[in-house]
Amino acid sequence: MTVPATRSMRLALATLCTAVLLTVIQLMSPSGASDARAADLSGFNPGFIISDTTFYDTATMGAADIQGFLDTRGAGCKPGSDGTPCLKDYAQDTTSRSADSRCTRPYQGAAGERASTIIYNVAQACGISPRVLLVMLQKEQGLVTASGNALYANRYRSAMGYGCPDTAACDTKYYGFFNQVYSAAWQLKSYAVNPNGFGHRAGIVNNVRFHPNAACGSAPVMIHNQATASLYNYTPYQPNAAALAAGYGTGDSCSSYGNRNFWSYFTDWFGSTTAGGNPLGSIDQLAGTDSGLTVSGWALDLDVPTTAVPVHVYVDGVGHAITANQTRADIGAKYPGAGNQHGFQANIPVANGQHTVCVYAINLPVGPNTVLGCQTVTVQAPQANPPVGVIDSLTGANGAINAKGWAFDWDTTAPIPVHMYVDGVGYAFNADLPSPAVNGTFPTVGPNHAYDLNVAATPGNHQVCLYAINLPSGPNTILGCRTVTVASTQSQAPVGVIDSLTGANGAINAKGWAFDWDTTAPIPVHMYVDGVGYAFNADLPSPAVNGTFPTVGPNHAYDLNVAATPGNHQVCLYAINLPSGPNTILGCRTVTVASTQSQAPVGVIDSLTGANGAINAKGWAFDWDTTAPIPVHMYVDGVGYAFNADLPSPAVNGTFPTVGPNHAYDLNVAATPGNHQVCLYAINLPSGPNTILGCRTVTVASTQSQAPVGVIDSLTGANGAINAKGWAFDWDTTAPIPVHMYVDGVGYAFNADLPSPAVNDTFPTVGPNHAYDLTVAATPGTHQVCLYAINLPSGPNTVLGCRTVTVN
Repeated sequence: MTVPATRSMRLALATLCTAVLLTVIQLMSPSGASDARAADLSGFNPGFIISDTTFYDTATMGAADIQGFLDTRGAGCKPGSDGTPCLKDYAQDTTSRSADSRCTRPYQGAAGERASTIIYNVAQACGISPRVLLVMLQKEQGLVTASGNALYANRYRSAMGYGCPDTAACDTKYYGFFNQVYSAAWQLKSYAVNPNGFGHRAGIVNNVRFHPNAACGSAPVMIHNQATASLYNYTPYQPNAAALAAGYGTGDSCSSYGNRNFWSYFTDWFGSTTAGGNPLGSIDQLAGTDSGLTVSGWALDLDVPTTAVPVHVYVDGVGHAITANQTRADIGAKYPGAGNQHGFQANIPVANGQHTVCVYAINLPVGPNTVLGCQTVTVQAPQANPPVGVIDSLTGANGAINAKGWAFDWDTTAPIPVHMYVDGVGYAFNADLPSPAVNGTFPTVGPNHAYDLNVAATPGNHQVCLYAINLPSGPNTILGCRTVTVASTQSQAPVGVIDSLTGANGAINAKGWAFDWDTTAPIPVHMYVDGVGYAFNADLPSPAVNGTFPTVGPNHAYDLNVAATPGNHQVCLYAINLPSGPNTILGCRTVTVASTQSQAPVGVIDSLTGANGAINAKGWAFDWDTTAPIPVHMYVDGVGYAFNADLPSPAVNGTFPTVGPNHAYDLNVAATPGNHQVCLYAINLPSGPNTILGCRTVTVASTQSQAPVGVIDSLTGANGAINAKGWAFDWDTTAPIPVHMYVDGVGYAFNADLPSPAVNDTFPTVGPNHAYDLTVAATPGTHQVCLYAINLPSGPNTVLGCRTVTVN
């Protein structure tokens, strides 16, 4: 529903001429005197207009108390010239209302109910203080003190301003005194029942306007409680400086008065708006230190604003009492009259490890305490931290084993030793190379922690282990053990790829990269078209290759063109071995060169896979001669299926901005288990030779069961336990699956059921929860640890890996 805003910005209610203004100002005075006295607004806090306790307290006044209040405030009231009665004498028939989620008690209608009875019964039904309803009647239509010519029927018709926006006429379905009081109370409770469904919310900074005219601007207000947020949702403006300086009078053209007048009437009639409120406060810092935790912030109870509030810090359920009595000038400035002594700071000694910490501001003199926040805090002294690191690569080539990675010790910013063991023989190095990526992630550990190690080794397989050495002492950390193969040093074959092989405009073009492990120089690449050879060099800059293979030199890309007649051609590319040796075939494909009158379509196969009784193909295809999507035909064992490449393709459009937006395809063809020959063609529009995107053999597995998959992200030992982190799932189910950890042959069963957004992003069909974080107690020393992903509902399990773990 549209929140029924009120006409609360205006001071003069329904006035049409200047002559009426003085009367209206007189009505707005809480005393009803002819001189509208200026209220003392120095205590007005836009973020804490009224406490929740005061706002929702239904026991402050009975029906007789309300009637007595109206009799006193309206003692000199005279009926309007049209016979409109004073509020103290007003009565009407009311209708019954059923209880709901807002007004949780039913309202029993009756004939001839007095205004005081209506106010009391609505307060009880809807859980709003009768004092709040009285003040709302006054600040919206001045009904509590209105008299004589200021009384007319329309004031009762829209008594609470409910359904009366500042920019339109009042909604007739909310007309009537009882209807207005009940609807307004229902709405005020609605704000509390659904606090996030409206524009002004408690506990955050809100930009609150000064006036319906947007040009008057706004200012940020930290709204501290729900009752204050509800007042702003009902009347969405705060008073500007001119309105506050005017007391009950008129400010300037950008002044609004609704929430100013609410605070002024309530304070003048009933006393403090914040009496009985819960304490306020905030945590500025809650963190672990070398020996415990530190906590700081502020707390204030507006019931006793100058008194220092107790603050209780609970660590794993054990309480520690401190006092918010330290100087905080910013809090004193925000809450005038409260003073500056409301800050707190403490250091609490606790043991190493994770702790649940909750901080409470204690209510004075009594009442519910306010939880300022709860957090999980980790405390770990430096001397308890073993070194950490990773192996980025571990390879064998040219008669040597090379290891790259990083390692550091939390106890020092200096480089630390790394020991490499090859077939049980140790070699000592330092991890002292620049490591900007490490420093970016761990800014406190210093700049130089990378390693690039080489150990001579004979051709063949070798068992290699790396260790990060603890400084100044303590258990070392095993970075990992792997089997590394060192090839013969005579000659390694060149490697490379074909990134694209296309025909267009009377030529065949090939792009990709190639290099030889035996040299950093560019190598020849030969292209054979229908058996005729053409020699080129792969000598273009190749930053992506150099980033992956940093030792091979910078220039290994190729972009080759060979003139060719329209039609199909058999094209093969070879990387030539330097200085000698067998060459490497990069691939052979059929390439169609279209007539220059029409360009052949182009495209790629991104993936071609078989699973769950079907073959799936993904990729893209388009025709240079049209921006419309084109057909793609998939042939499975010679049987054709027609589809369209018409899915959104932002990557294609980014590379080829003139071809239109929709050229991707995601195709499925049912297939029996086994091997299938699959070919895809991009169909030429409007006519001409089609382009073969590729042919591959695809295996469709039995649908009975696919083996689970997963990884070990980390497997470490510390503090008397072994911890394993990673993920695992089974293609046959979206449910979490069991993971079994075997420590020295003894098994422990867990579930991989933690949230795994990265897994879900990569495999969107497998469900959200497949991560694991497993801990098994273990004695100090070396242990053999293996992890298995368990097949559901049955079938062979998958070994995720076995490693040697040292527990300190």
